[in-house]
Amino acid sequence: MNIENLKMFCLVVDEGSISQAARLSFVSQPAVTRQIRQLENYYGTLLFDRTEGKLIVTETGRILYPFAKAIINDFNRSKEVIQHATGEYHSSLRVGASLTIGEFLLPSLLGRFKKQTPDIKVSLTIKNTPSVLEDLTNDVIDIALVEGLVEDEDFIVEKFADDELVLVYPSDHPWSERSEIKIDELANERMIWRESLSGTRLIVESTLKEHGVLDKIESYMEISSTQAIKSAVESGLGISILPRLTVVRELELGYLKEMRIAGIHMNRSLWLVKKPQRFHRIGVSRFVEFIQK
Repeated sequence: MNIENLKMFCLVVDEGSISQAARLSFVSQPAVTRQIRQLENYYGTLLFDRTEGKLIVTETGRILYPFAKAIINDFNRSKEVIQHATGEYHSSLRVGASLTIGEFLLPSLLGRFKKQTPDIKVSLTIKNTPSVLEDLTNDVIDIALVEGLVEDEDFIVEKFADDELVLVYPSDHPWSERSEIKIDELANERMIWRESLSGTRLIVESTLKEHGVLDKIESYMEISSTQAIKSAVESGLGISILPRLTVVRELELGYLKEMRIAGIHMNRSLWLVKKPQRFHRIGVSRFVEFIQK
């Protein structure tokens, strides 16, 4: 069997199109079709249904797909291990991160990692958590760092850090002379929220609801960008509750102020996610060790 045929089969399934697979592989469409037919001849079954002008994966094609992916991954990792043993390999690491982690935590983290391991080529993709996990499933990335809860049992999920959620307000706010407030005082303020499906917002809303104040708070504004929320608070448009790692610089420079809420502590976990593999890429193993330290 030709490993390249399996690679092309997986690419056609992922793209849903022979023409797109051909374009991405820089080959002709007949060349792609020939590889697929060679694979079908090997297994003695059709892998795609080509009726009515549509390309649909058959039942046997769906059965083959996860095995083909595993074979390709093991093959690629075998090359990596052998090349590393012979001193001919330059390792790589493809990291996917959710928005807050990718924008505020990973740049400095990856910078320190690169200083320790300059031989590893690192790339970073930043998307929302569902998209990052989809990329991990499809082997677009090697490892994911996300904020939201991961419930997929096909992944290995480990907590690598905690991040506190803090109440921030503008520097000219009347709270400036106080060290803490009671939670029911939030009802007197204009709250600036992240979008409704934000993991941070869900944690905040759950806490406020538990203490009976959620329905009393004026939802003054909803913004999907953390950076925009910080600017809005700094401009005096309201207050907000944000992850500490996103406001470290503004708190240090005095652009924003932090206020404690008596008896309330909000926290969220940050997760490292990877796929179970017999042989992990060398870059992945080194990065996991770095994170754990």
